[in-house]
Amino acid sequence: MQRPSSRGFTIVELLVVVSIIALLIALLLPAVQKGRDKALVTQSVANLKNLAAANEKYAGDWDSRQFTTWPDDAGLVGGNCTTYLQQVACPPQQFLGWDGASIWGYFLGSSGKCGQYGWPEACYNWIVYIPIQFGTAGNPGGGNAFGSFRMPSTKAFHDYVNGRFYDPTFYAPKDIVAINPISKYLTSASEFTYDGTAYEDSSYCFSPAAMWDPKVMARNGATLNGNGYTNPATLPAGYRSPSVSRCKFPSLKTRMIEHNWLQNTPASPINNNFAGNATPWFFNHGYNSAPASLFFDGHIELCGCQRSQQADQRVAPSQGSVWSKNTPLGANGYYGGQSYDFLVKTSFHILTTDGIEGRDVLGAEG
Repeated sequence: MQRPSSRGFTIVELLVVVSIIALLIALLLPAVQKGRDKALVTQSVANLKNLAAANEKYAGDWDSRQFTTWPDDAGLVGGNCTTYLQQVACPPQQFLGWDGASIWGYFLGSSGKCGQYGWPEACYNWIVYIPIQFGTAGNPGGGNAFGSFRMPSTKAFHDYVNGRFYDPTFYAPKDIVAINPISKYLTSASEFTYDGTAYEDSSYCFSPAAMWDPKVMARNGATLNGNGYTNPATLPAGYRSPSVSRCKFPSLKTRMIEHNWLQNTPASPINNNFAGNATPWFFNHGYNSAPASLFFDGHIELCGCQRSQQADQRVAPSQGSVWSKNTPLGANGYYGGQSYDFLVKTSFHILTTDGIEGRDVLGAEG
């Protein structure tokens, strides 16, 4: 009997099979990545839905007010912390949360009317109480444009979420620059957890323009006329947080957005235009950036820089802009000088003209 012969694959056949597999992987990977990306965006939208509910709970407890950590009557002393503590009151401190027997926070010190409490620190923490720092005396373009708008996870607000500073609700899953160093805290049951190695604020931020009294960002009269900003220190009620009912265009005014650039990002997550700091790209640093955004009417969408800039172009020249280019932050607005490309030029959400009464985008009718 003749035994049947056996043969293996030739090199050519193996190369054909490998090529087919490589081609299939090349075809499938974009679809897989797109599906994964969509799932991450969906999770961020779910986070914003939870934050929308928290905003409503907060407003229900505080007479329909916007979130604030700043005393309403600070304008009576020109927004001066030292004078306020000496002459007016000791405001509630900016607590982050309890960690065992200790409470963490940004304290204003024990001077003046705060003396009875013995709080540490001093008035240099005033910056995290105000919505946003526009500048400093003698250096109107100075400061780091930080403020309470970047801190929705503070105790005053996280009590309306899940009662933790480092709660997953406060972090967009695509925001790896923020999540990677603090992921170890996200599973802790403590209200505030910190081991001295990492600290990150939330991926989401409020609209600081909407946190001021509308007169601060208001155009004077019917037209902008070079204004769109008034120093809140000159307005007795400038620091008063407005009620949500003052929003005139709830479907066009953003309330909270993803602060960092998370959609259509460049290859590197780090913005080297910030010298010496491992700082991520911000939402307004790329023309194709489209942060997940919560609007005052409760709807959530990806609101791109393109749309905001197109709104700027549609506004009549006599009406100025959807965002004010006349604050002490200058014509570049909110860190516009550190942007990725030359196409983007917007500080919507942050510097919205007319504040809570303004618009960040336009509808079909303008």
